[in-house]
Amino acid sequence: MLKVFADRGGTFTDIVAVTDEQTIIDRLSKHQERFLIVPVPNQEWVIVYKLLSENPEQYQDAVIQGIRDIFGLKNYQPIPYTSIEVVKMGTTVATNALLERQGDRVVLIITKGFKDALRIGYQNRPDIFARHIILPTMLYEQVIEVDERYDAHGNELKLVNIAQVKQDLQAVYHTGIRSCAIVFMHGDRYPKHEQQVATIAQEIGFTQISVSHQVSPLMKLVSRGDTTVVDAYLTPILRRYVNQVASQLPNVRLMFMKSDGGLVAAEQFQGKDSILSGPAGGIVGAVQTSKRAGFNLVITFDMGGTSTDVAHFKGEYERQLDLEIAGARMRVPVLSINTIAAGGGSILMFDGSSYRVGPKSASSNPGPACYRRGGPLTVTDANVMLGKIHPQYFPSVFGSDGNLPLDKNVVLEKFNQLAQEIASVTGNYRTPEQVAAGFIAIAVENMANAIKKISLQRGYDVTKYVLCCFGGAGGQVACLIADTLGMKQIFLHPYAGVLSAYGMGLADVRATRVRGVEQPLNPALIPQLMQLMETLETEARSELSQVESSVAAEVIQKLNLKYEGTISTLSVDFDADITIMQTAFADKHKSSYGFAQAEKPLIVESIAVEVIQKMDTPEEPLITRTRPIELTPQPVEIVKMFTADQWHDTPVYRREDLQPGDWIYGAAIIVEKISTIVVEPNWQARLNERNHLILQRSC
Repeated sequence: MLKVFADRGGTFTDIVAVTDEQTIIDRLSKHQERFLIVPVPNQEWVIVYKLLSENPEQYQDAVIQGIRDIFGLKNYQPIPYTSIEVVKMGTTVATNALLERQGDRVVLIITKGFKDALRIGYQNRPDIFARHIILPTMLYEQVIEVDERYDAHGNELKLVNIAQVKQDLQAVYHTGIRSCAIVFMHGDRYPKHEQQVATIAQEIGFTQISVSHQVSPLMKLVSRGDTTVVDAYLTPILRRYVNQVASQLPNVRLMFMKSDGGLVAAEQFQGKDSILSGPAGGIVGAVQTSKRAGFNLVITFDMGGTSTDVAHFKGEYERQLDLEIAGARMRVPVLSINTIAAGGGSILMFDGSSYRVGPKSASSNPGPACYRRGGPLTVTDANVMLGKIHPQYFPSVFGSDGNLPLDKNVVLEKFNQLAQEIASVTGNYRTPEQVAAGFIAIAVENMANAIKKISLQRGYDVTKYVLCCFGGAGGQVACLIADTLGMKQIFLHPYAGVLSAYGMGLADVRATRVRGVEQPLNPALIPQLMQLMETLETEARSELSQVESSVAAEVIQKLNLKYEGTISTLSVDFDADITIMQTAFADKHKSSYGFAQAEKPLIVESIAVEVIQKMDTPEEPLITRTRPIELTPQPVEIVKMFTADQWHDTPVYRREDLQPGDWIYGAAIIVEKISTIVVEPNWQARLNERNHLILQRSC
């Protein structure tokens, strides 16, 4: 049987598959230049495969094509779905639809008098000095105001006018809108009116009905409303994509990664849970592999083709409730990930006075200049120019037919032209390689600043952490990032180039339920909280009822606390002893903000219950040394690499030629079929018995 873990990124789609079928391995072994095959315990093999996310001349969907390639199928041959046990994947479909405003048409149904509440929002000014504020476009197309009202204490002030609501909804339905978001004042606590209107919408024929007390049962009309609108806007797009994949894989168990780092069955995957689907897989992969390697303080660094994601781990996944992407606000539990628009495909520009890296990306089509599709210069091209990427060690998947290597000549030509342009405009002559190094320095600084935001600015000493580096482009800048931050160790898993996909296979099924409370924390509240948590646990377990596992589910209970009169919350573990929670909150508040106010009352803003069902995860093999310890690994060739403002004669090693106990001293390049790792001067690399590559500063 075949298990498939996939991550569809902005530039590449990564696939990690586990199989025990010898026939598949025998066939793929003839194509070693495209597939990485690793034997693991229990007579299984891991197959690693990368392909472009967008290649319209070759295929419609990258994940389905990847599965077809593993089976060696022609275009007209159906997928042997009976040979597939499970497919677990992350997708950017909903994220891209949000960024490009390509979701479904939505009508917002809201309490009368609050028609413009979401448009007004919180009056935040992204640029405080800008005189002309450009608001993001709203996701909803029309608004229906319903003359209904509950007060804050649950008193029904106005009944829903059923006849009027039917008339208004029918008129909107006739315009072609099939998705609606229902958001009423105090609907999170008193949902009767929302339920009534949802029933009417269902009877009329709306196919997507997002109701705020189900989507985001928390106080604050604006954030609850925004989340509900996002769900109504994206879920139909997501549902069509899920159905498209499912139609190619009938009767195959299909699961998707949610933004909170847990897997969910395809039929339960919703738009509100999908925004960080791909990056969440990377965080799970980085954390789980780092823990296996013995690291418990981790900064995750995922540099892909389009963006870079960083996160902080200190014993547990960090989550946040509030998220804003492309002007859309959401209030759902998501992993705390800091994303910047800097990746291998980030476009390099000279604006007449300064270098600029990103935020625009060349994506996979046309891609960087070296991809042979007429693309612009990018970070990837800069590394080609510097000799940190060599075409002979990169897969030949480029050009219109997808079978050519990277084009180094066009990179040399374009950087020569750019160097001449810079010299003519500024009178400051730089060689092409110095220009490329300048762009890389800017990209590294941007990425290091992103890490500072999640570590140093929150009171964590980043020098005590390991930098878990992954993503297709991460190994090329890992040492430079660590140098900038003063970090001393870098961890690179053997599947680092596809760790987001591997993380899908390491993830557990998670169901989270959140409820608003907004009451003072005192002993009298504890029984009420315990009863509410029991209810939420029952709801969460019902979502996991179809998951088969021999391991008992784990339950995590959290409180989101804040000081009275403030809005910033911090999450602590629930305990029946309130002094324990008060102490935990004070410690967190002091670490985050530099002070604590012991005399100030605490408010329980909300509670969260997470039920975790452990899944079977791939095992990793132990490797033994077969070469005498006195024999050092031999490079496959010596190349020229430009770093530290000079050219170096640099040995190139294949990762598969390294054995436990081997040391490599920079400058050096370690190549594998899924990534390139640059060992800068003053750094050294060591391989351990699990094929983990540990980079350390040597001086």
